[in-house]
Amino acid sequence: MFARTERLLLRPGWAEDATALAQAIADEQIVRNLATAPWPYGLKEAQAFLDAPKDPVLPTFLLFCRTNSEPLLVGGCGFARRPSGGVELGYWIARAHWGRGYATEAARQLVEIARTLGITQLEAAHFLDNPASGRVLEKLGFKPTGLIAPRHGCARGGEAMTRLVKLRLEAPAQRLAA
Repeated sequence: MFARTERLLLRPGWAEDATALAQAIADEQIVRNLATAPWPYGLKEAQAFLDAPKDPVLPTFLLFCRTNSEPLLVGGCGFARRPSGGVELGYWIARAHWGRGYATEAARQLVEIARTLGITQLEAAHFLDNPASGRVLEKLGFKPTGLIAPRHGCARGGEAMTRLVKLRLEAPAQRLAA
């Protein structure tokens, strides 16, 4: 699956992306805000991520800024199945591209993809020491569940507190009828 926004191309990661992925994400401040990414993160970790089996129903994407020449890898986003069965939305942006609205733009597209897939609710979480991620989720309409819970952060080497949020989705037909 591929998707485009005004400034971004969302596409699956390919083996050829390993070097660019390793360069974009190899920043401890980025990786520590992701639950499953290890630190340090290098070419070996990028290759392992790209080679790992993917859920055929819940896509993950690399984010490329569309330019006048080659697209530039600026982050990643996608869906994951939670142990509870819920669908979680996640994203990351390379530090050189923070503050440009790419996370919001990509996550907004993910919400539309979720609607198209018939997903009726999305979950997300952000570490409490990453309030910028929480602001992205709020812009998209995610509402706090009232739960603050520990979550293991691979790069953190242990648990840290996270804020849990949810977004109820309308089906595309329901939005058109309104």
